[in-house]
This record gives sequence, structure tokens and C-alpha cells, in this order.
Amino acid sequence: MRKSRVNQHKNNKLIIISSSIIMFLVVIVVGIYAYKDTLFPSTAGEQSVDTPPAVAQPNEMEENGEKPTTPQEERPEVIEVDAGGYRIETPEVIEPTYVDGILIANKKHPLPKDFNPGESPEARAAFEQMAMAAKEVGLELVAFSGFRSYDYQTTLYTNYVNRDGKEAADRYSARPGYSEHQTGLAFDIGENSRQDLWLTAEFGETPAGKWLVDNAHKYGFILRFPEGKEDVTGFMYESWHFRYLGVETAAKVKKSGLTLEEYLGVE
Repeated sequence: MRKSRVNQHKNNKLIIISSSIIMFLVVIVVGIYAYKDTLFPSTAGEQSVDTPPAVAQPNEMEENGEKPTTPQEERPEVIEVDAGGYRIETPEVIEPTYVDGILIANKKHPLPKDFNPGESPEARAAFEQMAMAAKEVGLELVAFSGFRSYDYQTTLYTNYVNRDGKEAADRYSARPGYSEHQTGLAFDIGENSRQDLWLTAEFGETPAGKWLVDNAHKYGFILRFPEGKEDVTGFMYESWHFRYLGVETAAKVKKSGLTLEEYLGVE
């Protein structure tokens, strides 16, 4: 009787051990099945880290009824203009604007900060020739302001804003990067004996001012900001500001009676 109980105890123990082994194996099998993709990844259709994702070609997109786009179409150009009439630009997109070979610098077409050509020798020589011609009729012309760097214009414009306010300064002084003086082709001209009229509209009423308007084009210059054209040029009448274009072009602009913007068909 005692032996029978011992055998039964052994049998129960074997059953428990067997059941435990079976449960353990079941757990392993279930775990392997659940994590098979992680443990045994498939290489079918796999792209390496260095391989960019496939992009449908234009003909494939058209077959799917899609229209191919370009970065330009996705980001159309938006021109913003502030209250002073200036086109808002960021330094990295600024490039000098040439129209028919003529460099344009105004409120809509700025120059890069590092655009630094210095005074044009050709423009200076033309001014000296013009000054000699004026002297023959008793007028002593002086180019009292020529090339201005971006940094110098920054100081000048800031001083005007501090003195007269931004709205007023924007009518007669260009912001840095927007000044025609930075081209090296512009001169502020006055009469040597009449410094009191430099930078004034009254200079245009003097014999020297009138002579310049009538004769500057013969030497390659135009009155850059004529009276009554502020809505076109962006600046008030400046009887003293002359821009060098070369004799041929200056003569054509003078004959047209237009501003440089109007003559070239630009803003």
C-alpha cells in the first residue's frame, strides 16, 4: 500500500514537470511568432539608409491624374512693399538690377551690401569735362557728394531719421542698399559760391541749376529726381542729384522727357 502511494506521487510529479515544459515551449513559440518581423526581418523591397525614397516620375504622376510641381510653383514670388515704398528684400536674394545694360538702384531695386565699386572714373571724367564747360560761362560747379558705401549710407540715413523722422527721411534719403550713390555713378552737384543752396530745391532756380538741366545730358548726365515725379522715382524733387548714363543714353532720356524708370519701363 505504501509502495503504491510512492508510485502515484512520482507519477504526479512527472505530470507537473511535463506540463511545465509544455507551457514553457508554448510561451517560446508564441513569442517567436509575435516578434518574427523583428527577429527575422525580410529584405524584400527594403531601402538602405542612404537610398532616398522613390519619387514618381512626371509621366507616372500624369497617369495617376497628378500634376508635377516645381519649387517655383510651390513658392510663388511675393513682393512686399513697406510704408516708405521700399521693396522688402533679404540680403541673400539681392542681386544688382540691370536693364538694357543700365544699373538700376531705387526703392524697388536694391544693391547688395557688399556692392562696393567706388566712384566711376568714367563718370568723374565726364563731370570734370562738364565743369570746365560751365566755367566758360562763369559757373563753378562742384560735385560735393559722389560714391557712398553701404555703411556710410547707413550712418547718413540714420542721422536723418533721428533728426526728421522716418517718414520724412524716406522722401529725400535712401536707406542703405537703396541709394544710387552706392553705384558710383551719381553726383550731388552745387555751385562753389553758393553752398547755402546745396541740397535745396532753390538751387534749381539759379543760373547754375538751370544750366545743368539744359546741358548735363551732353556730358552723359540726367537730373535723376525731377519735380512732380515723386510717385514714380520714390523721392522728392532733387535739383542737385545727377546720374551718369553715358552721352548717348542720357541724350535719349532727356529727349523723352521721362524719368529713368519710365524710360526703361521699370518700377
